[in-house]
Amino acid sequence: MIGEIEAASFIGYTVRALQNWRVRGGGPRFVKVSARSIRYRRRDLIAWAEALLVSSTSDMSKAA
Repeated sequence: MIGEIEAASFIGYTVRALQNWRVRGGGPRFVKVSARSIRYRRRDLIAWAEALLVSSTSDMSKAA
């Protein structure tokens, strides 16, 4: 498992984006180790990114 800084770098987003997704939903799955410790599994980050793949701009409505 990796921390949020490494996870953000791995998927090309900011730590703040990960934090917002944790509150609002829509982001990759995460593990809440304790109240102040969040971890991500690489396979969950990859699965989340794979679920967002589209072939063309007309496919964008499927991703949202």
